Amino acid sequence: MPTYIHELQDWPRFRWDEAVLAQHLAPVRHRQGRLIGRMEALGFDLRAEAVLVTLTEDVLKSSEIEGEILDKEKVRSSIARRLGMDIGALSPADRNVEGVVEMMLDATQKFQAALTEERLFAWHAALFPTGRSGMTKIIVGAWRDDSAGPMQVISGPIGRARVHYEAPKASRLESEMAAFLKWFGEDTAHDLVLKAALAHLWFVTLHPFDDGNGRIARAIADMALARSEQSPQRFYSMSAQIRLERNSYYDVLEATQKGDLNITSWLEWFLDCLDRAIEGAEQTLAGVIQKARFWETFKDHPLNERQRKVINRLLDGFEGKMTSSKWATLTKTSPDTALRDINDLINRGILVREQGGGRSTSYALASID
Repeated sequence: MPTYIHELQDWPRFRWDEAVLAQHLAPVRHRQGRLIGRMEALGFDLRAEAVLVTLTEDVLKSSEIEGEILDKEKVRSSIARRLGMDIGALSPADRNVEGVVEMMLDATQKFQAALTEERLFAWHAALFPTGRSGMTKIIVGAWRDDSAGPMQVISGPIGRARVHYEAPKASRLESEMAAFLKWFGEDTAHDLVLKAALAHLWFVTLHPFDDGNGRIARAIADMALARSEQSPQRFYSMSAQIRLERNSYYDVLEATQKGDLNITSWLEWFLDCLDRAIEGAEQTLAGVIQKARFWETFKDHPLNERQRKVINRLLDGFEGKMTSSKWATLTKTSPDTALRDINDLINRGILVREQGGGRSTSYALASID
């Protein structure tokens, strides 16, 4: 008896309940349209800032889902550099960060270009520039060969590991991926938002690479979502929302991959998650507008590069309290210089001292009306 959907006779003839999905798709499409309309009403600079914030979050969270933590400033700098944006001093390049950014921007900025085997291989090679996943050597830029055994998704310690899923045999991948890519490139009757959900599930079920399948599946979904909007500008992050709902994401994937070809539950989950992702983008938009208002308020105040750098970090949501020692570390300067920078901003009404004193003194941006 088949254990996984790819073993079923009718694979991959997915089916779903149109009436049920209509109740989820319509609100998502409405919210999607409203967000895009609001963003188009903003000026070019604000839209560009919103795109930078969104793409940075998307790259960070897609990697976090797989347990890889990237440096936020390096990700932001890499994206800004590739989009031709001036954000001041850029962080040095990191080959692991550069690869993830290359893949995500290729998927979303060139969303109309055909998704091909060669393109997927290039994405995979960009993700693993050393040819290794951690300490393990993997096949890069080609389908897996199962030489180390079947491709399984497992959890738990060695000896007591639980198998959540086992992918199709490597010998099937050539024909399976050809069918997937043909379908993805065709005009279908499906709404493109639904197509994003289908593509995500189909690709991650095939699990064609030794590693990186989740990140590539999410990039493919983002590509389909960009096609649904006919725009390379991203104002919400599906990956960031999946990261927040990671446990339910894995649960619904496992249940779907062990079920039949009626994937209504997966599509419902994806649409609802997307709806929450777009809703969450309102916070991103509010932050971008607040940042613009702040700089407009203090546009006539000459600031040095160190002050601008830390103020932008605070505006972008600095984690924890800003102290003079953290200021010195961020700006690579002496404690005395950091304190002079801080006191100058306090005297101009740009920074305020928070409650507490002595060694615990911390500082925050002044409120603007």
